[in-house]
Amino acid sequence: MRRVILIILDSVGIGALPDAKAHNDEGADTLGNLYLARGRLKIPNLVQLGLGLLADIGAKTTVPIGCYGKMAERSAGKDTTSGHWEIAGIIADRPFPTYPAGFPQDLLAEFEKRIGTRTLGNYPASGTAIINQLGREHLSTGYPIIYTSADSVFQIAVHEQVVPLETLYEYSRVARNLLTGEHAVGRVIARPFKGTANNFERSNALRKDFSLPPPESTLLDHLLDRSRFVVGVGKIGDIFSHRGLSDEIHTSNNMDGVDKTIATMHKYQDQSGLIFTNLVDFDMVFGHRRDVEGYASALEGFDRRLPQLFHAMSGGDILIIAADHGCDPTFKHHTDHTREYVPLLVCGEGLNKNVSLGTRETFADCGQTIADFLDAKSLAHGLSFKKDILDERL
Repeated sequence: MRRVILIILDSVGIGALPDAKAHNDEGADTLGNLYLARGRLKIPNLVQLGLGLLADIGAKTTVPIGCYGKMAERSAGKDTTSGHWEIAGIIADRPFPTYPAGFPQDLLAEFEKRIGTRTLGNYPASGTAIINQLGREHLSTGYPIIYTSADSVFQIAVHEQVVPLETLYEYSRVARNLLTGEHAVGRVIARPFKGTANNFERSNALRKDFSLPPPESTLLDHLLDRSRFVVGVGKIGDIFSHRGLSDEIHTSNNMDGVDKTIATMHKYQDQSGLIFTNLVDFDMVFGHRRDVEGYASALEGFDRRLPQLFHAMSGGDILIIAADHGCDPTFKHHTDHTREYVPLLVCGEGLNKNVSLGTRETFADCGQTIADFLDAKSLAHGLSFKKDILDERL
């Protein structure tokens, strides 16, 4: 039985794409600039897989134990949804709408009408900043805080002790149903927080994303059609609007994500399918907040866990480590995602070692290869690199 473990290091880009200028992202290089800013990056296991041959991080190996390359995003956006959808075979020809001046007043008025209350905010902001700015007023009025970012998101923040979680989630469902057509944002995000004025804290474990459904069948759907298991670990279920999954496992942070990925590997030991994991802390906790030290430490923390992932693998398993976009924590132009290449690292017993996969023209090559390995219907986009990595002697 063959299994694929696909781990997305959310936002770990490795250098600006040729069209980065159109996104105001010239010079962005999440991994390379992180190393330059910090002066060190201790990730020997990722280096051993070949990452040091893709990015200047102060270390490289001459004989990687994996296959390595980089992927370019063909979709028009640079966000979580378009990145994951492209991996699963959907290439978006236009970006999701964004709202640098806030949402139109008529749209917001309709939202308020549907939920039966006024709102606060309605401007682009950091989540931690806006709850500190408007949290006190929210406590006294109960009005939900609405904000967006450079991403295509409609975010709703409420205090756990002021608005019940289920009410927050209902507000989010109302917004999702409202935001269609020209206002079809990629995600509506429920953002509960707790604490007292001047000491508010987001409750990230209770965050819930309400994503736009994929417009067509994805790799996940094709795998289910072939009776393969498909388990989403982290926010995968939210990204794919809870479609194409046999099981969803939510996580509280990166290390919990690794723990639950390993537990899922043990649970599905004798079955064929895909474990699809997103480790979001790199992006949500460190990238957008421009926390160089935190980002680097998180990468080192993941690297230390890699031997445990290797140990949990069976003979037919394939481990793929990639990313969905960049979010350079050193970038000064904005706090948005950055338009970058992403790494592609592949290893497993029975696979070739020290093979360069070159520069892939689309993230969909990754999904097409998974479909190829797991004998699922081919995707509409992408070229499989199965023949490049499979050691046919074994």
